Amino acid sequence: MKHEIKLREFDFESKNYQILPGTAQYYCAKHDKSIRLNIAGEDSVSRGNNAFSRDIDVLENRCFRYQILTPQDAKRTNKITFMFHGFNEKDWTKYLPWAETICQKTGSSVVLFPIAFHMQRAPKRWSNPRDMYAQCKQRKILYPKVESSSFSNVAISLRIHNLPNRFIWSGLQSYYDVLQLVEECKSGLHPYIDKDFKADFFAYSIGGFLALTLKLCNFEGYFSDSKVCLFCSGAALRDLAPVSKFILDSEAYAALYSYIITNFEQNRRKDELVSHYLGGEHPEGQILYSLFDVANLQKTREDLLKLYQHQIFAIGLTKDTVIAPRGISRLLKGEHRDISIPVHELDFDRIYSHEDPFSISRLSCEETKKDFDSVFSLVCSFFTGS
Repeated sequence: MKHEIKLREFDFESKNYQILPGTAQYYCAKHDKSIRLNIAGEDSVSRGNNAFSRDIDVLENRCFRYQILTPQDAKRTNKITFMFHGFNEKDWTKYLPWAETICQKTGSSVVLFPIAFHMQRAPKRWSNPRDMYAQCKQRKILYPKVESSSFSNVAISLRIHNLPNRFIWSGLQSYYDVLQLVEECKSGLHPYIDKDFKADFFAYSIGGFLALTLKLCNFEGYFSDSKVCLFCSGAALRDLAPVSKFILDSEAYAALYSYIITNFEQNRRKDELVSHYLGGEHPEGQILYSLFDVANLQKTREDLLKLYQHQIFAIGLTKDTVIAPRGISRLLKGEHRDISIPVHELDFDRIYSHEDPFSISRLSCEETKKDFDSVFSLVCSFFTGS
Protein backbone atom coordinates (compact mmCIF):
# COMPACT_ATOMS: atom_id res chain seq x y z
CA MET A 1 0.00 0.00 0.00
CA LYS A 2 1.42 3.40 -0.99
CA HIS A 3 1.13 6.51 1.16
CA GLU A 4 1.56 10.15 0.17
CA ILE A 5 4.50 11.51 2.13
CA LYS A 6 5.68 14.71 3.75
CA LEU A 7 9.13 15.85 4.93
CA ARG A 8 9.23 17.39 8.41
CA GLU A 9 12.18 18.91 10.30
CA PHE A 10 12.96 18.90 14.00
CA ASP A 11 15.69 20.41 16.17
CA PHE A 12 18.13 18.28 18.14
CA GLU A 13 20.78 19.28 20.66
CA SER A 14 23.19 16.54 21.64
CA LYS A 15 23.87 16.14 25.35
CA ASN A 16 26.61 13.61 24.61
CA TYR A 17 29.38 15.66 23.00
CA GLN A 18 31.47 15.63 26.21
CA ILE A 19 32.80 12.21 25.19
CA LEU A 20 34.59 13.73 22.17
CA PRO A 21 38.30 14.61 21.94
CA GLY A 22 39.22 18.12 22.97
CA THR A 23 39.48 18.32 26.73
CA ALA A 24 41.82 17.08 29.43
CA GLN A 25 39.08 16.08 31.88
CA TYR A 26 36.30 13.57 31.24
CA TYR A 27 33.54 12.40 33.54
CA CYS A 28 31.42 9.25 33.32
CA ALA A 29 28.17 9.90 35.19
CA LYS A 30 27.17 6.24 35.07
CA HIS A 31 30.19 5.26 37.16
CA ASP A 32 30.79 8.63 38.86
CA LYS A 33 34.32 8.48 37.50
CA SER A 34 36.70 11.24 36.42
CA ILE A 35 39.23 10.45 33.72
CA ARG A 36 42.11 12.76 32.87
CA LEU A 37 43.71 12.84 29.43
CA ASN A 38 45.84 15.20 27.42
CA ILE A 39 44.32 15.05 23.94
CA ALA A 40 43.89 18.26 22.00
CA GLY A 41 41.23 16.88 19.68
CA GLU A 42 42.16 19.58 17.20
CA ASP A 43 40.17 20.13 14.05
CA SER A 44 43.03 19.15 11.76
CA VAL A 45 41.05 20.16 8.67
CA SER A 46 41.05 23.81 9.71
CA ARG A 47 44.39 24.00 11.50
CA GLY A 48 45.95 27.42 11.14
CA ASN A 49 42.88 29.38 10.11
CA ASN A 50 40.23 31.31 11.96
CA ALA A 51 37.78 28.40 11.88
CA PHE A 52 39.96 26.30 14.18
CA SER A 53 38.06 24.46 16.92
CA ARG A 54 38.27 21.27 18.95
CA ASP A 55 35.95 18.33 18.24
CA ILE A 56 34.12 18.89 21.50
CA ASP A 57 33.38 22.50 20.43
CA VAL A 58 32.11 21.89 16.87
CA LEU A 59 28.69 23.49 17.17
CA GLU A 60 27.28 21.94 13.99
CA ASN A 61 27.82 18.49 15.50
CA ARG A 62 26.02 19.44 18.70
CA CYS A 63 23.01 21.38 17.43
CA PHE A 64 21.33 20.42 14.16
CA ARG A 65 18.03 19.72 12.46
CA TYR A 66 17.02 16.23 11.37
CA GLN A 67 14.27 15.18 8.98
CA ILE A 68 11.42 12.68 9.23
CA LEU A 69 9.54 11.43 6.16
CA THR A 70 5.96 10.87 7.24
CA PRO A 71 2.67 9.79 5.69
CA GLN A 72 1.11 13.03 4.40
CA ASP A 73 -1.90 13.19 6.71
CA ALA A 74 -0.33 11.76 9.86
CA LYS A 75 -0.47 14.11 12.84
CA ARG A 76 1.47 11.68 15.05
CA THR A 77 3.06 8.27 14.61
CA ASN A 78 3.74 5.20 16.72
CA LYS A 79 5.92 3.53 14.09
CA ILE A 80 9.33 4.81 12.98
CA THR A 81 12.29 3.48 11.04
CA PHE A 82 15.68 5.03 11.73
CA MET A 83 17.78 5.32 8.57
CA PHE A 84 21.56 5.36 9.12
CA HIS A 85 23.89 6.38 6.30
CA GLY A 86 27.43 5.50 5.23
CA PHE A 87 30.93 6.82 5.98
CA ASN A 88 31.87 10.31 4.75
CA GLU A 89 28.35 11.14 3.59
CA LYS A 90 27.58 14.83 3.13
CA ASP A 91 23.91 15.01 2.15
CA TRP A 92 20.79 12.86 2.09
CA THR A 93 20.05 13.09 -1.65
CA LYS A 94 20.68 9.46 -2.53
CA TYR A 95 18.77 8.27 0.53
CA LEU A 96 15.53 10.14 -0.13
CA PRO A 97 14.16 7.59 -2.66
CA TRP A 98 15.07 4.82 -0.21
CA ALA A 99 13.29 6.53 2.65
CA GLU A 100 10.29 7.43 0.50
CA THR A 101 9.88 3.81 -0.58
CA ILE A 102 10.04 2.49 2.98
CA CYS A 103 7.56 5.13 4.13
CA GLN A 104 5.17 4.46 1.24
CA LYS A 105 5.24 0.67 1.41
CA THR A 106 5.33 0.14 5.18
CA GLY A 107 3.45 3.16 6.50
CA SER A 108 6.35 3.81 8.87
CA SER A 109 7.77 7.29 9.32
CA VAL A 110 11.48 7.32 8.42
CA VAL A 111 13.89 9.25 10.65
CA LEU A 112 16.96 10.46 8.75
CA PHE A 113 19.34 10.64 11.68
CA PRO A 114 22.93 11.77 10.96
CA ILE A 115 25.99 10.12 12.48
CA ALA A 116 28.29 12.49 14.39
CA PHE A 117 30.37 14.79 12.15
CA HIS A 118 28.50 13.66 9.03
CA MET A 119 25.75 15.18 6.89
CA GLN A 120 24.36 18.35 8.49
CA ARG A 121 26.49 17.67 11.58
CA ALA A 122 29.71 18.57 9.73
CA PRO A 123 31.00 22.14 9.28
CA LYS A 124 30.36 23.38 5.74
CA ARG A 125 34.04 24.29 5.33
CA TRP A 126 34.82 20.54 5.27
CA SER A 127 32.92 20.34 1.97
CA ASN A 128 34.14 23.59 0.43
CA PRO A 129 35.65 22.48 -2.93
CA ARG A 130 38.28 25.23 -3.08
CA ASP A 131 39.51 24.61 0.46
CA MET A 132 39.43 20.84 0.10
CA TYR A 133 41.29 20.87 -3.23
CA ALA A 134 44.05 22.81 -1.48
CA GLN A 135 44.09 20.34 1.42
CA CYS A 136 44.20 17.43 -1.00
CA LYS A 137 47.10 18.95 -2.93
CA GLN A 138 49.04 19.46 0.30
CA ARG A 139 48.27 15.91 1.44
CA LYS A 140 49.64 14.43 -1.77
CA ILE A 141 52.86 16.40 -1.26
CA LEU A 142 53.21 15.13 2.32
CA TYR A 143 52.31 11.55 1.34
CA PRO A 144 53.42 10.98 -2.28
CA LYS A 145 52.26 7.35 -2.23
CA VAL A 146 48.78 8.08 -0.91
CA GLU A 147 46.00 6.37 -2.87
CA SER A 148 42.46 7.59 -3.48
CA SER A 149 43.01 11.02 -1.97
CA SER A 150 40.37 13.45 -3.21
CA PHE A 151 38.69 16.72 -2.30
CA SER A 152 35.67 14.60 -1.34
CA ASN A 153 37.46 12.52 1.31
CA VAL A 154 40.35 14.73 2.42
CA ALA A 155 38.54 16.20 5.44
CA ILE A 156 37.59 12.88 7.00
CA SER A 157 40.93 11.34 5.95
CA LEU A 158 42.87 14.10 7.73
CA ARG A 159 40.76 13.71 10.85
CA ILE A 160 40.98 9.91 11.02
CA HIS A 161 44.68 9.86 10.11
CA ASN A 162 45.57 12.34 12.85
CA LEU A 163 43.37 10.76 15.54
CA PRO A 164 41.99 7.31 14.59
CA ASN A 165 40.01 6.91 17.81
CA ARG A 166 37.63 9.54 16.45
CA PHE A 167 35.93 6.54 14.84
CA ILE A 168 35.10 5.24 18.32
CA TRP A 169 34.00 8.52 19.86
CA SER A 170 31.85 9.59 16.92
CA GLY A 171 30.22 6.18 16.96
CA LEU A 172 29.49 6.29 20.68
CA GLN A 173 28.20 9.85 20.54
CA SER A 174 25.83 8.78 17.75
CA TYR A 175 24.68 5.81 19.85
CA TYR A 176 23.97 8.02 22.86
CA ASP A 177 22.24 10.61 20.65
CA VAL A 178 19.82 8.01 19.29
CA LEU A 179 19.06 6.91 22.85
CA GLN A 180 18.56 10.56 23.81
CA LEU A 181 16.00 11.00 21.03
CA VAL A 182 14.28 7.71 21.93
CA GLU A 183 13.99 8.77 25.57
CA GLU A 184 12.67 12.20 24.63
CA CYS A 185 9.97 10.46 22.59
CA LYS A 186 9.16 7.99 25.38
CA SER A 187 8.76 10.93 27.75
CA GLY A 188 6.10 12.37 25.44
CA LEU A 189 8.28 15.35 24.51
CA HIS A 190 8.35 14.83 20.74
CA PRO A 191 5.79 16.84 18.76
CA TYR A 192 5.26 14.04 16.21
CA ILE A 193 6.42 10.67 17.61
CA ASP A 194 4.05 9.09 20.12
CA LYS A 195 5.52 7.97 23.43
CA ASP A 196 4.39 4.38 22.77
CA PHE A 197 6.20 4.08 19.45
CA LYS A 198 8.04 1.10 17.94
CA ALA A 199 11.38 1.67 16.20
CA ASP A 200 13.05 -0.34 13.44
CA PHE A 201 16.41 0.30 11.78
CA PHE A 202 17.53 0.48 8.17
CA ALA A 203 21.31 0.83 7.95
CA TYR A 204 23.57 1.23 4.96
CA SER A 205 27.33 0.70 4.99
CA ILE A 206 29.03 1.96 8.17
CA GLY A 207 25.61 2.77 9.62
CA GLY A 208 25.30 -0.94 10.37
CA PHE A 209 27.72 -0.56 13.28
CA LEU A 210 25.33 1.89 14.90
CA ALA A 211 22.21 -0.18 14.19
CA LEU A 212 23.75 -3.41 15.48
CA THR A 213 25.14 -1.74 18.60
CA LEU A 214 21.70 -0.33 19.42
CA LYS A 215 19.95 -3.64 18.77
CA LEU A 216 22.41 -5.96 20.51
CA CYS A 217 22.75 -3.70 23.56
CA ASN A 218 18.96 -3.24 23.69
CA PHE A 219 19.26 -0.56 26.37
CA GLU A 220 16.38 -0.76 28.88
CA GLY A 221 14.63 -3.18 26.50
CA TYR A 222 13.84 -0.29 24.14
CA PHE A 223 14.61 -2.35 21.03
CA SER A 224 13.37 -5.82 22.00
CA ASP A 225 10.87 -5.81 19.12
CA SER A 226 12.95 -3.76 16.69
CA LYS A 227 13.93 -5.15 13.31
CA VAL A 228 17.29 -4.34 11.72
CA CYS A 229 17.73 -4.34 7.94
CA LEU A 230 21.32 -4.01 6.72
CA PHE A 231 22.03 -3.01 3.12
CA CYS A 232 25.65 -3.30 1.91
CA SER A 233 26.40 -3.50 5.62
CA GLY A 234 27.01 -5.92 8.46
CA ALA A 235 30.66 -6.98 8.04
CA ALA A 236 33.30 -6.53 10.74
CA LEU A 237 35.52 -3.48 10.38
CA ARG A 238 38.47 -5.78 9.70
CA ASP A 239 36.72 -7.09 6.58
CA LEU A 240 35.98 -3.68 5.07
CA ALA A 241 37.96 -2.23 2.16
CA PRO A 242 37.04 1.47 2.39
CA VAL A 243 39.91 3.02 0.41
CA SER A 244 37.96 5.07 -2.11
CA LYS A 245 37.88 8.63 -3.40
CA PHE A 246 34.45 8.88 -1.77
CA ILE A 247 35.30 7.28 1.61
CA LEU A 248 38.90 7.27 2.94
CA ASP A 249 42.34 7.58 1.42
CA SER A 250 44.95 4.87 1.95
CA GLU A 251 46.95 6.71 4.63
CA ALA A 252 43.85 7.31 6.75
CA TYR A 253 42.70 3.71 6.43
CA ALA A 254 46.17 2.42 7.35
CA ALA A 255 46.08 4.55 10.51
CA LEU A 256 42.55 3.40 11.37
CA TYR A 257 43.38 -0.26 10.77
CA SER A 258 46.57 -0.02 12.80
CA TYR A 259 44.78 1.61 15.73
CA ILE A 260 41.60 -0.48 15.84
CA ILE A 261 42.74 -3.86 14.50
CA THR A 262 46.52 -4.37 14.66
CA ASN A 263 47.43 -2.50 17.83
CA PHE A 264 44.14 -2.02 19.63
CA GLU A 265 45.08 -3.77 22.88
CA GLN A 266 48.21 -1.63 23.23
CA ASN A 267 46.24 1.51 22.43
CA ARG A 268 43.51 0.63 24.90
CA ARG A 269 46.00 0.06 27.71
CA LYS A 270 47.60 3.46 27.06
CA ASP A 271 44.30 5.37 26.90
CA GLU A 272 42.24 5.41 30.09
CA LEU A 273 39.15 6.73 28.31
CA VAL A 274 39.19 4.03 25.63
CA SER A 275 39.90 1.44 28.31
CA HIS A 276 36.92 2.64 30.34
CA TYR A 277 34.38 2.68 27.52
CA LEU A 278 35.57 -0.36 25.55
CA GLY A 279 37.06 -2.40 28.37
CA GLY A 280 33.96 -3.93 29.92
CA GLU A 281 32.24 -1.24 31.97
CA HIS A 282 29.99 -0.09 29.12
CA PRO A 283 28.00 -2.75 27.18
CA GLU A 284 27.73 -0.44 24.17
CA GLY A 285 31.52 -0.18 24.03
CA GLN A 286 31.85 -3.95 24.29
CA ILE A 287 29.40 -4.50 21.43
CA LEU A 288 31.12 -1.90 19.26
CA TYR A 289 34.48 -3.55 20.00
CA SER A 290 33.03 -6.95 19.04
CA LEU A 291 32.15 -5.54 15.60
CA PHE A 292 35.72 -4.49 14.84
CA ASP A 293 36.92 -8.06 14.27
CA VAL A 294 35.02 -11.37 14.21
CA ALA A 295 37.52 -12.68 16.78
CA ASN A 296 36.63 -9.97 19.32
CA LEU A 297 34.24 -11.17 22.05
CA GLN A 298 33.01 -13.76 19.59
CA LYS A 299 30.80 -15.77 21.96
CA THR A 300 29.17 -12.65 23.41
CA ARG A 301 28.38 -11.26 19.97
CA GLU A 302 27.21 -14.55 18.47
CA ASP A 303 24.97 -15.34 21.45
CA LEU A 304 23.25 -11.99 20.97
CA LEU A 305 22.97 -12.45 17.21
CA LYS A 306 21.32 -15.83 17.82
CA LEU A 307 18.93 -14.23 20.30
CA TYR A 308 17.79 -11.71 17.69
CA GLN A 309 18.39 -13.76 14.54
CA HIS A 310 14.77 -13.53 13.38
CA GLN A 311 14.82 -9.73 13.67
CA ILE A 312 17.92 -9.09 11.54
CA PHE A 313 18.13 -9.24 7.75
CA ALA A 314 20.93 -8.31 5.35
CA ILE A 315 21.35 -7.65 1.65
CA GLY A 316 24.76 -7.58 -0.02
CA LEU A 317 25.72 -6.83 -3.61
CA THR A 318 28.05 -9.10 -5.57
CA LYS A 319 30.16 -6.30 -7.09
CA ASP A 320 30.47 -4.40 -3.80
CA THR A 321 34.23 -4.18 -3.19
CA VAL A 322 33.93 -2.15 0.04
CA ILE A 323 31.65 -4.45 2.06
CA ALA A 324 31.52 -7.78 0.26
CA PRO A 325 28.66 -10.24 0.91
CA ARG A 326 31.11 -12.85 2.23
CA GLY A 327 32.21 -10.42 4.95
CA ILE A 328 28.59 -9.80 5.92
CA SER A 329 27.91 -13.54 6.21
CA ARG A 330 31.12 -14.07 8.14
CA LEU A 331 29.96 -11.77 10.93
CA LEU A 332 26.19 -12.33 10.92
CA LYS A 333 26.10 -16.09 10.42
CA GLY A 334 28.86 -16.85 12.93
CA GLU A 335 31.98 -18.97 12.83
CA HIS A 336 30.02 -22.22 12.52
CA ARG A 337 27.31 -20.78 10.24
CA ASP A 338 24.73 -21.66 12.88
CA ILE A 339 23.04 -18.24 13.12
CA SER A 340 19.90 -18.05 10.99
CA ILE A 341 20.19 -14.43 9.89
CA PRO A 342 19.27 -14.24 6.18
CA VAL A 343 21.98 -12.67 4.03
CA HIS A 344 20.72 -12.16 0.49
CA GLU A 345 23.31 -11.60 -2.23
CA LEU A 346 22.03 -9.74 -5.28
CA ASP A 347 23.73 -8.64 -8.49
CA PHE A 348 22.75 -6.21 -11.23
CA ASP A 349 23.44 -6.45 -14.96
CA ARG A 350 25.02 -3.00 -15.04
CA ILE A 351 27.89 -1.02 -13.56
CA TYR A 352 27.37 -0.03 -9.93
CA SER A 353 29.42 0.40 -6.78
CA HIS A 354 29.10 0.30 -3.01
CA GLU A 355 29.02 4.08 -2.89
CA ASP A 356 26.42 4.39 -5.64
CA PRO A 357 24.24 1.29 -5.99
CA PHE A 358 21.38 3.23 -7.61
CA SER A 359 22.51 6.36 -9.40
CA ILE A 360 20.01 9.15 -8.72
CA SER A 361 20.39 10.34 -12.30
CA ARG A 362 19.42 6.90 -13.60
CA LEU A 363 16.59 5.96 -11.22
CA SER A 364 14.11 6.66 -14.00
CA CYS A 365 15.97 4.17 -16.21
CA GLU A 366 13.98 0.94 -16.40
CA GLU A 367 16.95 -1.30 -15.54
CA THR A 368 18.04 0.74 -12.51
CA LYS A 369 14.44 1.03 -11.31
CA LYS A 370 14.04 -2.75 -11.57
CA ASP A 371 17.18 -3.26 -9.47
CA PHE A 372 16.02 -0.69 -6.93
CA ASP A 373 12.64 -2.40 -6.66
CA SER A 374 14.27 -5.82 -6.23
CA VAL A 375 16.15 -4.55 -3.17
CA PHE A 376 13.42 -2.52 -1.55
CA SER A 377 10.70 -5.11 -2.08
CA LEU A 378 12.85 -7.39 0.11
CA VAL A 379 13.46 -4.58 2.60
CA CYS A 380 9.79 -3.67 2.94
CA SER A 381 8.63 -7.29 3.07
CA PHE A 382 11.04 -7.86 5.94
CA PHE A 383 9.71 -4.84 7.85
CA THR A 384 6.05 -5.69 7.26
CA GLY A 385 6.45 -9.43 7.74
CA SER A 386 4.79 -10.12 4.40
